[in-house]
Amino acid sequence: MSAGTDKGRDMLWQRFTVAIPYIWLLIFFLAPFAIILKISTADPIIAQPPFTPTFDDGGALLATADNYKFLLTDKLYIITYLKSVSMAATATILCLLLGFPMAYGIARAGSAARSILLLLVILPFWISFLLRVYAWMGLLNNHGVINNFLMWLGIIDAPLQLIYTDFAIYIGLVYSYLPFMILPLYAILERMDLDLVDAALDLGARPSQAFWDVTWPLARPGVIAGCLLVFIPAMGEYVIPYLLGGPEALMIGRVLFDEFFVNRDWPLASSVAIVLLMMLVVPIVFLQRSQAKDAGGAA
Repeated sequence: MSAGTDKGRDMLWQRFTVAIPYIWLLIFFLAPFAIILKISTADPIIAQPPFTPTFDDGGALLATADNYKFLLTDKLYIITYLKSVSMAATATILCLLLGFPMAYGIARAGSAARSILLLLVILPFWISFLLRVYAWMGLLNNHGVINNFLMWLGIIDAPLQLIYTDFAIYIGLVYSYLPFMILPLYAILERMDLDLVDAALDLGARPSQAFWDVTWPLARPGVIAGCLLVFIPAMGEYVIPYLLGGPEALMIGRVLFDEFFVNRDWPLASSVAIVLLMMLVVPIVFLQRSQAKDAGGAA
């Protein structure tokens, strides 16, 4: 009887443990998503809250799709979405080009040097994200460290316009999210068997051919994970475009903030957020399905 009771408790505990992630998603993702989706189908009004209810007093549905129609017809939002995708994708590619050799070097370093290098990668996380962006404002300013140093060397006669440009935004994005690319790549490359590369070289493959035929396929899961970890937050970034890009830097995170807190148009802002979420979730779902098919085919 006691054994049966213990087994029942174990099964109950296992079910509860499995349910924890679903409960977490329900509370912190699905519930807020449902609220934002509800607001996106309302109309803005001057009231508290600043949007119409879903149903009127008679129970009639008041939901509307006008906000989504407006997003799809207004060139400003379309251009902003496209620019956000372009800048996030470019920053992701730059992080990959910089992060892959760095992760490979860390993975092939000695144990003592590896620990120090990993610490240097993680160290920026110990400092406030906002302070790090402010530091770049001081570096890129017209009379900041970089311009003063170039003028002192005699390379330039007048300060370069570095801050409040797309160039400054790219620097901020790459600097801020580069560790998110390095760490998953390092986790994959550190476990890779170097004998496979040596075998390819012994069989006559050139170093570049050995990289593309052996190293790159084995590192692909880390590449995909790193690209997602960089692209997703970069797509909705607000602080970096606001501080380094200036008022002319229209990325979707900046537009979303302005609609919520400046224009007080919560329904339109919610629609912007829903479209942004769909732009990020749909490719991830297709990517996961393709990976599952590849894994099933390989099995």
